[in-house]
Amino acid sequence: MNDRPVSIPISFVREGAIAPKYAHDDDAGMDIYAAQDIMILPGQTKLVPTGFAMALPEGYEAQIRPRSGISLKTMLRIPNSPGTIDAGFRDEVCVILHNASVSNTTEDLLYVSESENRHGSYQIQTGDRIAQLVICPITKGQFTEVNSVREIGTDRSGGFGSTGK
Repeated sequence: MNDRPVSIPISFVREGAIAPKYAHDDDAGMDIYAAQDIMILPGQTKLVPTGFAMALPEGYEAQIRPRSGISLKTMLRIPNSPGTIDAGFRDEVCVILHNASVSNTTEDLLYVSESENRHGSYQIQTGDRIAQLVICPITKGQFTEVNSVREIGTDRSGGFGSTGK
């Protein structure tokens, strides 16, 4: 583990917002929390505010990734996972959540703490852990045009499932 964490200035843009935090010392991702109650109906995609803005240092990005428990136990998905936050972004960090439920087959209102992966409407509550934030260094690439890339390195041939099931 790197003993020297990257310093990231943060400001709160909503009352009661919770700063991202690691649940355990050796975690790669910090939990991030909803800063507003949001209802997400089946098939809807909503932007869920976190209540904070940050100033990432140049040379870093932040990735918003799903929490495995939410992916396993609910129909909520982060459709652009991982979402990238660039170093120059200074607005409120938000999480795009999609309710992959096919229909509202239950009259019960479902919550992030749900454990049965049921279809229906999900109520995100202020303070719910909705995603995780991973801070990553960036390596810049520069393309150089060549006649063919086939002679460079080893061509493993195939893709999109070429290694089998």
